[in-house]
Amino acid sequence: MAYDEGLAERLREQFQDHPDVEEKKMFGGLCFMVSNHMCCGIVKDDLMLRVGPNNYEKCLTKEHASEMDFTGKAMKGLVYVAPEGFESDNDLAEWVGISLGFIESLPPKKKK
Repeated sequence: MAYDEGLAERLREQFQDHPDVEEKKMFGGLCFMVSNHMCCGIVKDDLMLRVGPNNYEKCLTKEHASEMDFTGKAMKGLVYVAPEGFESDNDLAEWVGISLGFIESLPPKKKK
């Protein structure tokens, strides 16, 4: 399954000054791991974000955001954002910031 390469480049720019970022193919797309935690990624043309349980409901109220239902069942703490929701670099940075904020609150995770 293909993913939006342009969005991949934009995400790489978002993470260029952030230490310990790794890219992995996941969910049929591309995932950005931060400190060995899944942070965000791309599934087809959508931005996928791990926002955590405390931000989940609030993020779903934002325009162009929806539940991540990759398995047919909503995955709590994970959201999709349609391309219209991250057209500007500021919008993309805001979404990535929410995801990074959650990831940085987690305890360190050892690499498998």
